[in-house]
Amino acid sequence: MSTICSISTSPGIGAIAVIRVSGNDAFSIVNQFFKPETNFLDVPANRAKYAEFYDGTTLIDQVVFVKFTAPHSYDGEDMVEISCHGSLFIQKKILELLLQKGCRLADPGEFTMRAFMNGKMDLPQAEAVADLIDSQSETAHQLAVNQLKGGFSHKIAELRERFVQLAALLELELDFSEEDVEFADRTQMMELLHTLKTEVLRLVESFRLGQAVKSGIPVAIVGKPNVGKSTLLNALLGDERAIVSNIPGTTRDTVEDTFSVDGTLFRLIDTAGIRQSNDEIERFGIERTFKSVANADIILYLVDINTVTTNEVENELELIAQQTDISSKKIVLVCNKIDQTKEVPSTFEKWDRLETIYLSAKYNNNVDAVCKCLSQFVAEQRITENTLLTNARHYDIMVKIAADIETVEEGLRTQLPTDLVAVDVRGILDKLGQLTGVITDNDILNTIFGKFCIGK
Repeated sequence: MSTICSISTSPGIGAIAVIRVSGNDAFSIVNQFFKPETNFLDVPANRAKYAEFYDGTTLIDQVVFVKFTAPHSYDGEDMVEISCHGSLFIQKKILELLLQKGCRLADPGEFTMRAFMNGKMDLPQAEAVADLIDSQSETAHQLAVNQLKGGFSHKIAELRERFVQLAALLELELDFSEEDVEFADRTQMMELLHTLKTEVLRLVESFRLGQAVKSGIPVAIVGKPNVGKSTLLNALLGDERAIVSNIPGTTRDTVEDTFSVDGTLFRLIDTAGIRQSNDEIERFGIERTFKSVANADIILYLVDINTVTTNEVENELELIAQQTDISSKKIVLVCNKIDQTKEVPSTFEKWDRLETIYLSAKYNNNVDAVCKCLSQFVAEQRITENTLLTNARHYDIMVKIAADIETVEEGLRTQLPTDLVAVDVRGILDKLGQLTGVITDNDILNTIFGKFCIGK
């Protein structure tokens, strides 16, 4: 396998830059740039050493290098990491010299692909590396670390083991079909399939939340015009992100921004006020409000505590429900402008169906209760404890597996010949193999690792 090299740190000028070299000839190539007294080839593995990097007799830089001997390296091959000063000229010069001595510039994700090919990690773990690099919050980081440590792979291994048992029973029936022997009760098989389908569907359904954690859990702020939606957005963000005005209908489009609560990223969406309007632009904004509600996991339904009535709350929630399904969403009734009232109306002291928060967004009074509510949502979902699908490739395969399970169930239910049912079970095993990379092809690998940054 060819020896590759690349800059592994972010592009641009910095205090230092790291250049990776990996492959069978990594040590012999790098050795050519150090003076004999450096004793590069005799330097122990996994130990950093200061040295001077030369182009012939010309000093290029003072560097620190670390040798990693196969298979005890990131990608399982002989590898050298050179930490040089962050000058763009120095980075480019060292890279040019390495290429001149026989290295090849690494493709995006090639180091991690080699790690996968050399058995250092399976495919979900390799994909978790990209998620780890892209993580923008503590929760997203924890999900990526869990997958990197093999959490998702372990779950797939459990599913595969149980499908292997099912396939073995079906194969035994085929081997002894002439003796009319049945090795497993079909009712028990159906019960096992039902359990497996439940687990697979839970993973499929977790994809929405998994994706939300990566990009920010969507939170839609909705309500009538002038109830303080933009003011609440600004208060939560701690910034004047949205225009605040006493004129109803100021917000005519969605305004989005992200913020973190207890290590979880949330994506706040300030929406146009819900009302009947003859203004064409405002109507478009209201249509986008309903789309935002459809895509949100949490709805902060904002009302003016001084003017709202119980009937209005019921009617507006019914209007929202007519436009999109809100049955699975967390809805929080946020009663704003408590600074303008002396006491909370008795009709709102207890709201049976909704969690209720009283605050003044304008004066930042009790706004932290919203943050606590969002944090509680994360705790209820047990995001860091459960295995969540965060990868579109995994989701697509799991959806197909769920459909295959239904096919197997139908085959058992209708007494389909055992050999046909066994084919469907083997198809499920093949798809599980595609998940972990046991069964794959170069096109799939190139698609996956082509999304990585160069140097990783």
